[in-house]
Amino acid sequence: MPMFGNFQKTSDRIFVIGHINPDTDTVASAVGYAWLLSERDGLNAIPARAGALNRQTSFVFQLLRLEVPVLLTDASPRFESVMRRLDVVTPEKSLNEAWSILTRTGGIAPVVNSDGTPYGIITGSSIFDFLRDLMGPHPRYKDMTLEQLLDIPCREAATTDIPKFPAGTRIKDVINRLLRMEQNEYWVVDENGRYLGVVRQRDLLNPPRIKVVLVDHNEPQQAIASLEEAELLEILDHHRLGNQSTHSPIKFTVDIVGSTSTLVSEQIEDAGLSAPPSIAGLLLAGLLSDTLILSSPTTTDRDHRAAERLARWAFVPGSPLEGEDIRSYGEKIIKAGAGLSTQDPDEVVRTDMKIYEAAGYKFAIAQAETSDIYEIGDYIDKLKQALQNLINQNGLDFAGLMVTDVVMGSSRLIFVNAPSALEELPYRPLPDGTLFAEGVVSRKKQLLPIVLSLLEV
Repeated sequence: MPMFGNFQKTSDRIFVIGHINPDTDTVASAVGYAWLLSERDGLNAIPARAGALNRQTSFVFQLLRLEVPVLLTDASPRFESVMRRLDVVTPEKSLNEAWSILTRTGGIAPVVNSDGTPYGIITGSSIFDFLRDLMGPHPRYKDMTLEQLLDIPCREAATTDIPKFPAGTRIKDVINRLLRMEQNEYWVVDENGRYLGVVRQRDLLNPPRIKVVLVDHNEPQQAIASLEEAELLEILDHHRLGNQSTHSPIKFTVDIVGSTSTLVSEQIEDAGLSAPPSIAGLLLAGLLSDTLILSSPTTTDRDHRAAERLARWAFVPGSPLEGEDIRSYGEKIIKAGAGLSTQDPDEVVRTDMKIYEAAGYKFAIAQAETSDIYEIGDYIDKLKQALQNLINQNGLDFAGLMVTDVVMGSSRLIFVNAPSALEELPYRPLPDGTLFAEGVVSRKKQLLPIVLSLLEV
C-alpha cells in the first residue's frame, strides 16, 4: 500500500506508532493511545504500524472486528505532505472556467481528463504564451473579443509536459533533480495515475515534518526509517532507555510495567474515560501477550490492576468478547501465536525481532512463543539458516532466537555467529546446540541484561 494513500493533507495529523516487527502490545498501544489523544486532547491522532501484523495480532484484530492501522515504514516527508488539492477543469471546458480557478488558487488551474488522469496545467504564463502564439500565426483571431477568447477550450492553453509523482514519493529522493528543472509545478497522482493534487517547487524546499508519537520503544534501531526527519512529540514505553535524540524537548514516559498497554489504560482511567469494548479488548490482548497472561517476571501489580480494568470495559454484553474472562481470552491469544513448526522460518525470526547495539556489537534477538518447546527439534537447522539470513540482510554481528514455551514457562535459545563471550551464558547446553533456559520467558528483563553484561566485560 502507498505510504499515506488514504489520507488527505492535514498539517495537524499525528501518527502514533510502535516498533518495527510489531507485536500485539506495540500495535495495541498505538491504537489505544491514538484513541486517547483524540478523545482527551482533541488531536488528529492516527494509529500506525511499522510492519506486517503477526499471526497473533491479526487474530486479535479479526476477533475484535477492528480496522488494521495504516502502514508507515518511513518518516521522510512525501509529496502528499505538500500537495494542494485544487479545483479542476476538463480539457474541453472554456478558458473562462479555468480563469475562475486561477483567481482562487494564486495562478494555477489543473486540467484533468474525465477519467481523472492529468492533462495539463494552466497558469498565467501558459495563457500569455498561448495568446502570443495565437496572435502571431493566426491573424484571423486578431479581431476576437475577450469573451470569444475565453470561450476557447482549456486544452489549447494548457502546458502538458508536467512531471508526475506518486503521492508516496519521498521528496529527498528527487529534490536534486527537480531543482535542475525549470518547471515550477508538478502533478501528484495516486497509484492508478489519477489526479490527487499539485505541488510547487518552492513547497518542496522546506516540507513540514511528519508528527510522530512513539509507543513501546525508544531506541532508534527499532524505529521506522528516517525518524530523524520527523517531529517527535512524545515517547511512551516500558523498555530500557535507548539513544534517541530529539530536535526539542518532548514528553518522555518510561515506566516499569509489563506492557505499554498497561500505561495506556492507566492514562485512560486518569482522564476519567473508559475505552470502548473493542479498544479495551485490544489493549488487554497487548497486556496479556507481553506478560504471558500475567505470568512473566515483568508483570507488576499495576499490570494486574490494568487487566482487571480493561476486562471490565471489554467483557460487556454485546461486545465481541462477551462471556470471556482474562484467562480464557489470554489462552486464545497465546494459542493464536503458537505452532512454530507450521510457520516459515524467516517469518518466525522476524515477527518479534529487535536489534541492539552494545559493546561494539550490532545484534538481534528474536522471540517466538510455542505451547510445546520440543516441537522445534527437527526445525532447528531451518531456524539457524533464517538467523543467518537475518544477519546478512541487516549487517549484524550475530543473532539469536528465544523460543518460549508459554505452558512450561521456560525457553530454548538458538544463536548464530555468537561471540565467545556468550559461551558464559548460564543456561544448560543441549545436544542439538541450543540452550535450555529454565524459567526464562522475558527477553527484556531476563535474557538481554545477561547478554549485555557478558558483551561489555
